[in-house]
Amino acid sequence: MMIVVGLGNPGRRYQGTRHNVGQEVARRLADRFRIRLEADGWVAAGRARAGSATLVLAIPGTYMNVSGQAVKDLLRRRRRRSEDLLVVHDDLDLMLGHLRLRPGDGAGGHNGVRSIIEELGTGAFPRLRIGIGRPPAGQDPAEFVLERFTAEERPKIDEAIDRAAEAVVVAATEGLAAAMNRYNRRPPGSLEPPAGAPDQSGANSAQRLPPSGTPNRRGANSTQRLNTP
Repeated sequence: MMIVVGLGNPGRRYQGTRHNVGQEVARRLADRFRIRLEADGWVAAGRARAGSATLVLAIPGTYMNVSGQAVKDLLRRRRRRSEDLLVVHDDLDLMLGHLRLRPGDGAGGHNGVRSIIEELGTGAFPRLRIGIGRPPAGQDPAEFVLERFTAEERPKIDEAIDRAAEAVVVAATEGLAAAMNRYNRRPPGSLEPPAGAPDQSGANSAQRLPPSGTPNRRGANSTQRLNTP
């Protein structure tokens, strides 16, 4: 069994924003397998079969900064370990539409992933990162991730969401290494980043999101959540 968690913020206000592409991948998979994501503790979840593999697709009902609470509760109730988890999330340090599938490592400046690591006490879980691009010079990254994609960007991110959904299925049915070999490549027609521009977790952390526990939107309490146990 693979538990696929698509990160994002809850509510219509955040639908379609850069920070919610992880959620969009989970929903795309739910549509592909024709299943409904229904309330299940602190997540909306559904179960699907991909060949001989079982996928549990889940979207936390918590705000991004406290995603770990929902993920920890889900793993406990499903009696699964962190190694059974695949977290799908946005990444500022990847060019728009690029994918990076990796086994466990650090938070990479992402508050949702940081929350999961803190709650589980380990970073030993795979994650699939989707590039959302960098904010314009002078713009706060915390505001940028809460914006919606432009009309020009939307086709590229839709294609990336489709490829990310495919990567999840390959990881579940053929293994993480096979999926990494197939999808950790630049999309056809994409340009190389300028020399010295980061596209992985080595970017200056000062340009990233604020530490866990701070609001991730203006006026939003990072401890607020939609669902209660």
